[in-house]
Amino acid sequence: MPETVLDVRGLPPPEPLERVLDALGALQPGDQLRLLIDIEPRPLYAMLDRNDLAHRTERGPVSGYEVTIWARAGA
Repeated sequence: MPETVLDVRGLPPPEPLERVLDALGALQPGDQLRLLIDIEPRPLYAMLDRNDLAHRTERGPVSGYEVTIWARAGA
């Protein structure tokens, strides 16, 4: 599965969200996006759910959080 890494650590709001939304617009079926971010992006989760995108959030070894995003099966 091809993966794109998007590092938005250290960016002021709302730039991280804007960059994530741009990257999601370029996401192709079978691709995944790994987001590196300082804080957990809780508002993003509802947006992902509404657009049939699955996600997994983990504490990052380097970043605060790593969020992996991909299209749900059948979406």
